[in-house]
This record gives sequence, C-alpha cells and structure tokens, in this order.
Amino acid sequence: MFDILVAGEINPDLILSGNVMPEFGQVEKIVDDAKLTIGSSSVIFACGAARLGLNVAFIGICGDDVFGKFMLDEMSKSNVDIGNVIIRPNEPTGLSVILNQTSDRAILTHSGLIAELQASDITDDLLRKARHLHVASYFLQTKLQPDLPTLFKRARTLGLTTSLDTNYDPSEKWIGFDELLAVTNVFLPNEAEAKSLTGAVNAEEAANRLRSKVEALAIKLGKDGALGTCGSQKVQAESIPVKVVDTVGAGDSFDAGFIYGYLNGWELEKSLRLACVCGALSTQQAGGTNGQPTLDEAMKYL
Repeated sequence: MFDILVAGEINPDLILSGNVMPEFGQVEKIVDDAKLTIGSSSVIFACGAARLGLNVAFIGICGDDVFGKFMLDEMSKSNVDIGNVIIRPNEPTGLSVILNQTSDRAILTHSGLIAELQASDITDDLLRKARHLHVASYFLQTKLQPDLPTLFKRARTLGLTTSLDTNYDPSEKWIGFDELLAVTNVFLPNEAEAKSLTGAVNAEEAANRLRSKVEALAIKLGKDGALGTCGSQKVQAESIPVKVVDTVGAGDSFDAGFIYGYLNGWELEKSLRLACVCGALSTQQAGGTNGQPTLDEAMKYL
C-alpha cells in the first residue's frame, strides 16, 4: 500500500538567479547562478511527502528525453515510486525556466507533455493501492480537468481521501469548483487563490466561505504562516524565521507537511504548524526539494 498517490505533471525547473531581467536586442547578461532542479508542483509535493517518511507513488507523463530522464532519476533518488509513470518516446517533457530574484520570480514554461495525463490513465487497481490521492497544478493539467471530479468520486468510493492544490488560474475565471470541492477532503490554496476563488477581500473571509465545502482547509499566507479550518475549528499558525534563498516549491512543501499530519490523524493546529515549518525550511536552499526537511528536522520547530 502507498500512503499517497500523486497524479500530476512532470517537468524540471531551470532556475536562473541574480540580475535576471532580460533585455532584448541580442543583449547578453551574466547571471549569478543556474541550476537544473526538480520542478512541477506535483513532483515537489511528492518528494516532500516522501522526505517526511510517507510511502508515495506517482503517475504522470514524460518523454524519453534528457529532461524526462533527469526527473525520473531525481524522483527515484527521493524515494518516490515511478513504476506507474507513462513514458512517451519522441515527445518532449515540459520545462519551466524560473527567473529568480529571491523575494519574487517570473516563470516561463514550455508545456511539452505537462497537460497530457487523463483520468482514464488512473485505474481502479492503482487507486486501490493507495489511501490518499493528491492533485496539484489543476490549471496546467487541462486533460485531467474535465474528469477530475469523477476521478475524485471514484477514489473516495474506493476508500481514498483526496486533496487539491489548484495553483493560480491564468484565466482568472475559477469555474467549476463547486462540483470538485464537494469531493475534495483537503483544499490547499494560497491567499491569492482563495480570495480569487471566493471573491473575498482577505484570507479570513475566504476561509469562512470555503470551510463548509471541504473537510479540511489550509490557506497559505507566506511568511505570515497559514490559516486552517476543520469542522468548527479555525486556527492560524505562524511561520518560522529563516534566511530565504529560493521560494520555489515552498507551497508544495507546505502541502506535504499538512497532508502528513492529516493522514496521521493529527489535530488541525499541529498539522498546520508542521506545514508552515516544512514550507519555511524548504526556502533555505535553491530549488523546490533541496531544502525539504525530514520529519525529525521539522519536529524540532514544533
């Protein structure tokens, strides 16, 4: 049995840091650093959950190219089971180029095979091997979107719990979430996403509007921690002070911490605190996974 099955996109991140503001007209600029790292919200989450000690399997689609092989090698090193990944020869793995300026970043993404995973690729036999199903990058996974409510219903019928981190909607329409959230156990938006989805003016109001739609809600507030609800409970947890090197993947590491607590039956406040610690510690190194803590490392801050 796997603790978590992650259904998601596969792409590395090429992170450029320093003076990364491009100038056209064939101007060449020198940046401080360049790293090819594990990318994709779904994979970063999977690695973070595995780092905490959960047994994690992944299903997604990548090419038989340099970027695909890099991602599969790194996922295996992180103890994520890749036995169900679908490899399509002669098709390109996606790639994100991140222009990183410490406190902010811009992202350029070549979709490649990012959007190709479909609900029909995820069989009942595979679902039966897990106790929880996690989906992220909802708006990038356009072929998964239409049937995701049905997939979540199918998973819950088979005894799994479900979690969702949408990431931001580029169209800013936020359509179709009543049906999807109705079959989502844990919803993990950041503050901007929660406000956009609900039309609320702040995280508190957004939480009040979302709390009845899901079993557990955790709204990420960056350096200000997080706001969580579960039933009648509402809790705000603080983050911890860290020296930030790179914020890429911090939200996904947060998600991994929260789901660890959720699957282990922790109280809301403890799960939220672990999530904040995991998110903060992940920012101390470049890339989404290099700074992810083990459970022992994270528990020191609880």
